[in-house]
Amino acid sequence: MSLPQCKIGAAAEPESSVLVFGCQSVRIASNQAHGGVRLGESNIVSLPSNGPNCAHPGIFRLPLGLLFFIAIACPISSVAAGPPIGENAYCGVGDVAKFGQKDGVAQLPLSCYYTGLDGTLSPGKQIRLGASSDLSAALDSAKCGDTILLAAGASFDIKELPAKKCDDRHYITIRTDTPDSKLPPEGTRISPAWAGVASLPGRPAYAQPPGGPAKLVATLLVKTPSGVTLGDHYRFIGLEWVGEPNPRATRLATTEGADHIIFDRNWIHPAEGVEMRNGIRMIHGTRFIAVINSYLGGFYCVARTGACTDASALGGGNGELPVSTLKIYNNFIEASGENILFGGAASEVNPTDIEIRRNHLFKPLLWKEGEPGYTPAGSGNPVVVKNHFELKSGIRVLFEANLLENCWGGFTQTGFSILLTPKSQSDMCPKCEVTDVTVRYNRIRNVAGVIQVGNGLSKAGGATTDGGRDSIHDLLADAIHDQDWKGLGAFAIVGSIAPVLHDIAFDHITVFGTGPIFYIGNRNAKVPNFSVTNSLFMAGGRQAEFASSGGGEANCAHKTQWAGAAAVLDACFVNYKFEKNLIIGSKGGWPPGTITVSSPEAAGVRDFKDGASKDARLCHAKTPGCRKASPGASAATDGKDIGADVDAIEAAIAGVE
Repeated sequence: MSLPQCKIGAAAEPESSVLVFGCQSVRIASNQAHGGVRLGESNIVSLPSNGPNCAHPGIFRLPLGLLFFIAIACPISSVAAGPPIGENAYCGVGDVAKFGQKDGVAQLPLSCYYTGLDGTLSPGKQIRLGASSDLSAALDSAKCGDTILLAAGASFDIKELPAKKCDDRHYITIRTDTPDSKLPPEGTRISPAWAGVASLPGRPAYAQPPGGPAKLVATLLVKTPSGVTLGDHYRFIGLEWVGEPNPRATRLATTEGADHIIFDRNWIHPAEGVEMRNGIRMIHGTRFIAVINSYLGGFYCVARTGACTDASALGGGNGELPVSTLKIYNNFIEASGENILFGGAASEVNPTDIEIRRNHLFKPLLWKEGEPGYTPAGSGNPVVVKNHFELKSGIRVLFEANLLENCWGGFTQTGFSILLTPKSQSDMCPKCEVTDVTVRYNRIRNVAGVIQVGNGLSKAGGATTDGGRDSIHDLLADAIHDQDWKGLGAFAIVGSIAPVLHDIAFDHITVFGTGPIFYIGNRNAKVPNFSVTNSLFMAGGRQAEFASSGGGEANCAHKTQWAGAAAVLDACFVNYKFEKNLIIGSKGGWPPGTITVSSPEAAGVRDFKDGASKDARLCHAKTPGCRKASPGASAATDGKDIGADVDAIEAAIAGVE
């Protein structure tokens, strides 16, 4: 992408070298004088990950003893309004929520957890523990505000952390004794390299300490199969959490009844070769829990012969006491079942106010049969794979700027990445609902389906309370598989049995699918307030682009699917909107105003090959890589390009992988 042309002005102030600007990249000419100061050769300054956005400030430094104010004017067409990327972008000191009120039809979270070190202080004494020390005794004697320093490279047994009744200015910090200068800076993700592990097979390359892999963290060896229980006001920094090699182990930690717990820069995993159902389980009275800047992996269950059937790294939300204000930020998260799952058990409550941002949700292809390096379990069976992110219960959830990679079918699921599907598991959660969910600025690749939204029944026939008010926009998905990955190759399944699904909005979506765009399943009342706007879809296969998900004539889409999308929309939805969409590979029957083309090239997609897009932006003119302007260029209802805002997504997820 070409950089915006910017006009620069400067004014000097003494005693600083901080420059504030708002373009993605600015080259200051060699030896050009500004405000009486001569700048050095080829000074290049750039926003870390939010550009190109002339309205968004970036901060950088030059080796000057002066402060400059840089005034930059960029063309309006260069601006990409992406979300903020900071750890506490939506939360001020004192847990002051700054999410805003709504995103389209969805209410945004009402509460937040400020996790900066400046607002979660440990001003007390320091307690140093050597390799042979008793951590439990140290915890019993520790006072609110103390810091316990654990010897790097040493292992400490842990079963529980007692409640201390501390306050927000007196956290108990438990951390490695490695100095901060040798740890990732605050707000930066740690990796197993800080435990001396240079790489993990089949996983993406990760950050390394200066000087290479070294044992710079301390290890907490979880000594109870049901997981460590936590009290209140604990912060963990630079630790490795690992379970014993116990086949009965079910989780590493549970936050039942806990509040104000921060896992910051931790490596969290089961023992090598041991199945484990959960990493951190947030249930029954949990409040203010954060998992940030950490690496969670190795959670899996084996098909047919395994000790468990459904592994997730993070989640919960169940119980009889409220669960609220949860933060999952800037982590690598790996699990075979669901990387993140809320709901799915008996409950009288729904988890509320959940922030999930800038995480890499990943499943290694070493778990997929037929892939190079596939490694079955000792029994010869594969691990059970389901989804990346699933809500069976949840209210006011922000899922923003995440990268979701590798998901396939073959078990009880068909490889869909995201599920927003309330469920009364075993008829023991009739109060469950999934409402007010915002999914924005996310990237999905290498999956067998993108998203499911729907209200269904449990296997026993029980319904939930509600499902709806979901705002899904600026989502980019490609490398979508179908039968070869035991999936459907579809963008979405939308289903409504009971209660009636309502208020679902898809806007500015770009998806290159290999099957139908939508599978529709509705055997009851029409779904109200369903909208699909400003989106680019590619369909494939022999099925209709709006296809029936099954159920015979009872399904509203059964008879209408071959008449086209307009007929299905009329039959299944009320007060719906389908406007300004660009369809690749159309079979016809679309609502008026739909743009249809025969190929990605005809759609003006810059770079699409073999199911994947290196550059999904639309062409605006005949330029290198573009034969002509796209019919979707500047054609959306808001004057933007049809499809996802690729610039904003790339800025949002920069550094996530």
